[in-house]
Amino acid sequence: MFKTPARVYPNRTMNIADIATTEYIEVDVGTRMGKVRSTFENGNPKGIIVTNDGEYEGVISEREVLQSHVEDDAKVAALIKPSRNSPAPKIDRNEDVRETARMLIESNAKVAPVFEHGDLWGVITGDAILEAVIDNLDTLTVGDVYSDDPVILAEDDGIGKAINYLREHGISRLPVVNENGYLTGVVTTHDIADFVIRENHTTTTGDRVGDSDRLLDVPVYDIMTSPVETTTLDTSAKEAVTEMLSEDYAGLMVTPEDDDRVVIGVVTKTDVLRALTFTEEEHMDVQITNISMLDTITRESIVQSIEDVADKYADMQVMHAHVRFHEHNEKLRGTSLIQCQIRLRTNKGQVAGTGEGYGAENAFRVAIDKLERNVLEIKGVTSDEEYRGQLLRKLNEL
Repeated sequence: MFKTPARVYPNRTMNIADIATTEYIEVDVGTRMGKVRSTFENGNPKGIIVTNDGEYEGVISEREVLQSHVEDDAKVAALIKPSRNSPAPKIDRNEDVRETARMLIESNAKVAPVFEHGDLWGVITGDAILEAVIDNLDTLTVGDVYSDDPVILAEDDGIGKAINYLREHGISRLPVVNENGYLTGVVTTHDIADFVIRENHTTTTGDRVGDSDRLLDVPVYDIMTSPVETTTLDTSAKEAVTEMLSEDYAGLMVTPEDDDRVVIGVVTKTDVLRALTFTEEEHMDVQITNISMLDTITRESIVQSIEDVADKYADMQVMHAHVRFHEHNEKLRGTSLIQCQIRLRTNKGQVAGTGEGYGAENAFRVAIDKLERNVLEIKGVTSDEEYRGQLLRKLNEL
């Protein structure tokens, strides 16, 4: 029933002992957030290890800094303590590469601390894993791993809208199109963070009061990166990742071979890392982003529910399932409003379902119901097309 595309098989004995590094940026919980923001601007690190009197406390990413409303004079502890994001996983130095990739994805982390005998030893990044398995990636194409149905911005959309899209969909880049629908640029979390930091440096504290709306209304055209680096569906994952690593891109826009002005999807380093987690077992490959948000529902029940939906259409072979949870600020009796997005990659294309509810279980139930309706809709459309094909063949025989 469940079928995966060509898989990447790292050496069975490959672990992260020789991939992890002791070179990382470390700050104390008492460090000013202004200094942290400057660190992202000047060094563009994937993440920063936070310690408290030398003891590991957590990891903060550029996205967390971007989405936070913590003032520059506040301490790093203000961002670490109340964080609603999944904490970065603690990785053992001898952990398997495949399992490490899975833990990074499910924690929505680009960098994670590595421990040896219980002590902080270094860090491991998704980039380091991709570099280690790069020669194995020629078994995959961009079409095997990319995300279709991209979230798109218009050139005159404001930065505030871009930030909302990035938060809502849990992504790091958005293609920008002109009035004709042609791809003209891309906006990333780093572009926005860089712009906000620059603006804050050129204004005084008094000037910034009430100035947020002006910043959020600035058109994305003013900060987007252009021209856009693109790739096509039949490009090997090895070639795409090589370009991303060499140019320090987190992702590439996917376009048809005959027209690089039309965006049909996005491929990111995370998409390729997710492919590394595919197993040889005869069950569905499922990744859950922000897995720490699970409350009254378990990973096992999520997998079973998705399998039950897929079983309703026997001709659909599920290659991979991705479930993402996102927490809103709204609460009801102490329970947060959660958004759940489910996306299946199948031999019939990609199908998704999204829902919201108070608590992860309620959000998942709404999303799985919508996914089921969408799966059955695909079944109906496919059946209609098959019937029309049979009818036309019979007419041709007359």
